[in-house]
Amino acid sequence: MSKINIVLYEPEIPQNTGNIARLCVCTGASLYLVGKLGFALTDKYTKRAGMDYWQNVDLHRINSMDELFEMFPDGKFYYLTTKSKKKYTDIKFEDEVFLVFGPESRGLPQEYVTRDSAITIPMVEGQRSLNLSNSVAIVTYEVIRQWGKIG
Repeated sequence: MSKINIVLYEPEIPQNTGNIARLCVCTGASLYLVGKLGFALTDKYTKRAGMDYWQNVDLHRINSMDELFEMFPDGKFYYLTTKSKKKYTDIKFEDEVFLVFGPESRGLPQEYVTRDSAITIPMVEGQRSLNLSNSVAIVTYEVIRQWGKIG
């Protein structure tokens, strides 16, 4: 079964998480929120961005990445970072993927961005990064394009 899992490690901006939750519902992806959140899930901005989609989100609240790795020991994890040279378009995504994104202000910890499965979205040199919800959408739809189907 094909499955996209979006992993947000310590997200900080409620509107981004709300937008990503909405994307997950519309694409059949699961959403994993890992570690300390920079907001409460009841935050009005989070709810407003997710609108009436929240009730349909396959949402999982996880304490740590280690806990997630234990839950999915055979999971194929891809770590999105500006510090990799490997483009997301060069990857052949398997039937079940975990797309891991870091906090908006600092990105993923070094231990993840140096892994072989760290990938990037190309952009003009010298720019810091794209918006988190845009990045999630870009890579999610590349997976869908490769699979030729949603879910």
